[in-house]
Amino acid sequence: MPRILSAFRVLPAAGLAAVLSISVLAACSPEVGSKEWCEDMKEKPKGDWSANEAADFTKHCVL
Repeated sequence: MPRILSAFRVLPAAGLAAVLSISVLAACSPEVGSKEWCEDMKEKPKGDWSANEAADFTKHCVL
């Protein structure tokens, strides 16, 4: 039984680490529609764009 309890102590720590990692990565990317974001998208190969990125690029950077 103690092995199961120790596993439950590790899971919240791993989840917290995952959430913090994602939030740090998200904080590093420029805001959609900003000048920096438009420049980053111009450098990114168009084949790697998602449909949402293409729509946002058209909305914020072209029009």
